[in-house]
Amino acid sequence: MGAITDYHAHVYYDAATREQALKLCADAGEALGLKIGRMHDNPVGPHPRGSCQLTIRIEQFAQAMPWLITHRHGLTIFAHAQTGNALKDHTDHVIWLGPSETLKLSALS
Repeated sequence: MGAITDYHAHVYYDAATREQALKLCADAGEALGLKIGRMHDNPVGPHPRGSCQLTIRIEQFAQAMPWLITHRHGLTIFAHAQTGNALKDHTDHVIWLGPSETLKLSALS
């Protein structure tokens, strides 16, 4: 396993929760300085539904995870380490905030 370089947190949403997810991501960027990716309204890669990616630097992790836990307001967030091994990063090195969902792991090969 390679060293962890950073973390990704994918905020999952659907049409009914898109604005809530957008606000959560914007707030996380402002409050924590997280890098905010674009909103994907449809599944992309291994993710089963719409999502927005937040990049969390190693030194931000200890502050970011409790903040996301207390501010997600029912949204599911899939967080994982970035080690360079995409399959392990999306299966073994994961944290679910909210109910877990089935990823499309075939997209990682």
